[in-house]
Amino acid sequence: MEEKIRDLQQRAKAMRRHIITMLGEAGSGHPGGSLSAADIVSVLYFDTMKLDPEKPDWPERDRFVLSKGHAAPVLYAALAEKGFFPKEELMTLRKLGSRLQGHPDMKKLPGVEMSTGSLGQGLSTAIGMALGLRLGGGQQRVYALLGDGEVQEGQIWEAAMAASHFKLDNLTAFLDYNNLQIDGPVDVVMDVAPLNDKWRSFGWHILQIDGHDMAQILQALKEAQATKGKPTMIIAKTIKGKGVSFMENQVGWHGNAPKPEQVEQALQELA
Repeated sequence: MEEKIRDLQQRAKAMRRHIITMLGEAGSGHPGGSLSAADIVSVLYFDTMKLDPEKPDWPERDRFVLSKGHAAPVLYAALAEKGFFPKEELMTLRKLGSRLQGHPDMKKLPGVEMSTGSLGQGLSTAIGMALGLRLGGGQQRVYALLGDGEVQEGQIWEAAMAASHFKLDNLTAFLDYNNLQIDGPVDVVMDVAPLNDKWRSFGWHILQIDGHDMAQILQALKEAQATKGKPTMIIAKTIKGKGVSFMENQVGWHGNAPKPEQVEQALQELA
């Protein structure tokens, strides 16, 4: 287990380095929420999900929906590390003609299951996938990653109700709870707490973890897979900008790219 955790930590660190370098090159994008989700995405892509980069459309694959689509850099970093496309292509982020746009495009980039970016819609898509896979009799699982500011959207709660109603135990969602959104602290802009009670009241199995603790992420996913008759929501307490000292818990890094000297400092910290 210790070796597995060390490997996942190294994967997450590599992904954070990719996030910093590609955003620095692009001169725009969203570092804060990409960095906060790197540990969760690392576990999903390098331990939990069944995937084949050589066959992106493999029917037996698990599905991942990045509902908070503005955090596309963390998804691109994972896909490149996994081998879905060359790592060098990360440096084309947000450039004209690139397959790596500011929000994921399922029609351009292999490994992207859903085009997302309009907040509140990704969970509904994940539910549709889970329903379809269950109707097909498969064992595939669906994973979704939501932002905490995103759950201020009404559609999220309609989706939450539907997932419970249809008893979608092949669906697991993570909520990246870093308590910062573009306009400020989530609990000031539009408080979403108490999240445990709300999701539980909608019929979900609830787990609360440290979203940067690999062992806790692994255990939560194991429990989610064993849960029958209801979907699982894993509320992951995270730090916006995790891994880069001057970005951590700073709302100004929600949607601003680092300057060259900041890229250098960040990469030194992530060495």
